[in-house]
Amino acid sequence: MTGAPEGEESVTLELLKKKMTEFAKERNWEQFHSPRNLLLALVGEVGELSEIFQWRGEVPKGLPDWKEEDKVHLGEELSDVLLYLVQLSHICGVDLGKAALRKVELNAIKYPVSKEEQSQPNTPTNENGTETESR
Repeated sequence: MTGAPEGEESVTLELLKKKMTEFAKERNWEQFHSPRNLLLALVGEVGELSEIFQWRGEVPKGLPDWKEEDKVHLGEELSDVLLYLVQLSHICGVDLGKAALRKVELNAIKYPVSKEEQSQPNTPTNENGTETESR
């Protein structure tokens, strides 16, 4: 389940920005797309995304126990969040891709990898700190 139209190799933030700008313009919705309104819409979509996980407890990576329809719904809500975020960054004049890369670099400086973390393999532990078997 990629959701990418057939024949398209990759989806970029620039492509999403262009498509969302066209979408809003065709419907004359640009007048409503202030930073505040887009942010509030984004928050609403994050709420809808949160509802999907609300009563499931912890879920394993890859969501192996989820029905396909639940995964499709998740993809739709993730997409709503992404699209509003792309629109908000565009309206605010922020290059989201560059800002994200810069943030990764800042986080690497803020949270450097220690020599201990580099030399020790990750060993799963339980809540008591006792090593457990790898899966």
